[in-house]
Amino acid sequence: MKQKIVVVLMNLGGPDSLAAVRPFLFNLFYDRAILNLPNPVRYLLAGYISFFRDKKARGIYSLIGGKSPILENTLIQARHLRAALEVVNALNPSKVVLLPLYPQFSTTTTKSSIEEWQKIAHQWQSKTVIECCYFNDPDFVKAHQELISPILTEAMKHGVPRILFSAHGLPQKVIDGGDPYQRQIEASVAAIMQDFDGTDFVICYQSKVGRLKWLTPTTEDELKKAGSQSTPVVVVPISFVSEHSETLVELDIDYAKKAKTWGVPFYGRVPALGDNPSYIKCLEMLCDDWLPEHTLH
Repeated sequence: MKQKIVVVLMNLGGPDSLAAVRPFLFNLFYDRAILNLPNPVRYLLAGYISFFRDKKARGIYSLIGGKSPILENTLIQARHLRAALEVVNALNPSKVVLLPLYPQFSTTTTKSSIEEWQKIAHQWQSKTVIECCYFNDPDFVKAHQELISPILTEAMKHGVPRILFSAHGLPQKVIDGGDPYQRQIEASVAAIMQDFDGTDFVICYQSKVGRLKWLTPTTEDELKKAGSQSTPVVVVPISFVSEHSETLVELDIDYAKKAKTWGVPFYGRVPALGDNPSYIKCLEMLCDDWLPEHTLH
């Protein structure tokens, strides 16, 4: 008798309308992994931040259709993953494969998502296995290389290019507390760059919030530097597997405009992995150990 397997893809999510922006921000900052403070302090601070960031965030989402595209992107990834495997109805699964869509582990994303699952899916806890992190998986690396290559070739027409691997930033204190995110970002980049020997590159960080010291250098500072050196850049969203506000607005609109102002001769942005076949194969192989008969929901 075939096993019935459920694969749960987990991602950060985002507001599905402008009216949902403020509740989304509150939920984000109320997460103990983001603000590790006792209540009621965490509750009050999350309310304060979401209130004062609401207008700016609404403006950002209004530029991309009034909502985050991350749900649609994740559903596309799920459809491609299902197509790679035989599908059965799994109303009573014998196993649940939890697959966070964060290539690099962080307590603020991967761990937080897993803990949320453990809160809400009590009936499936004994059946759940966790597949997490694939920051140096060969197919994950190959997917990035495939997407970088054509844009790097275009950038070479404008001079000697530099690849900026732009990752979502984190407060330095999170890393100092033992979070492996930065190390895994560096390992991802090292593996990808094996295919681009001799090409200049920098790891940088975007999306800083608040006054704490965050990881450096920032993507913005690296763009200024490239402009001062008349260096064409290829920007790779190394920690994002789906398009969302940090890529479609921050990278494609805000940073592209600043790069032009600062004299960057070429600004090319590599797409997020999305439904790239090599990336889908990466997800398939992560599930494969748990799917001896390829039965999936």
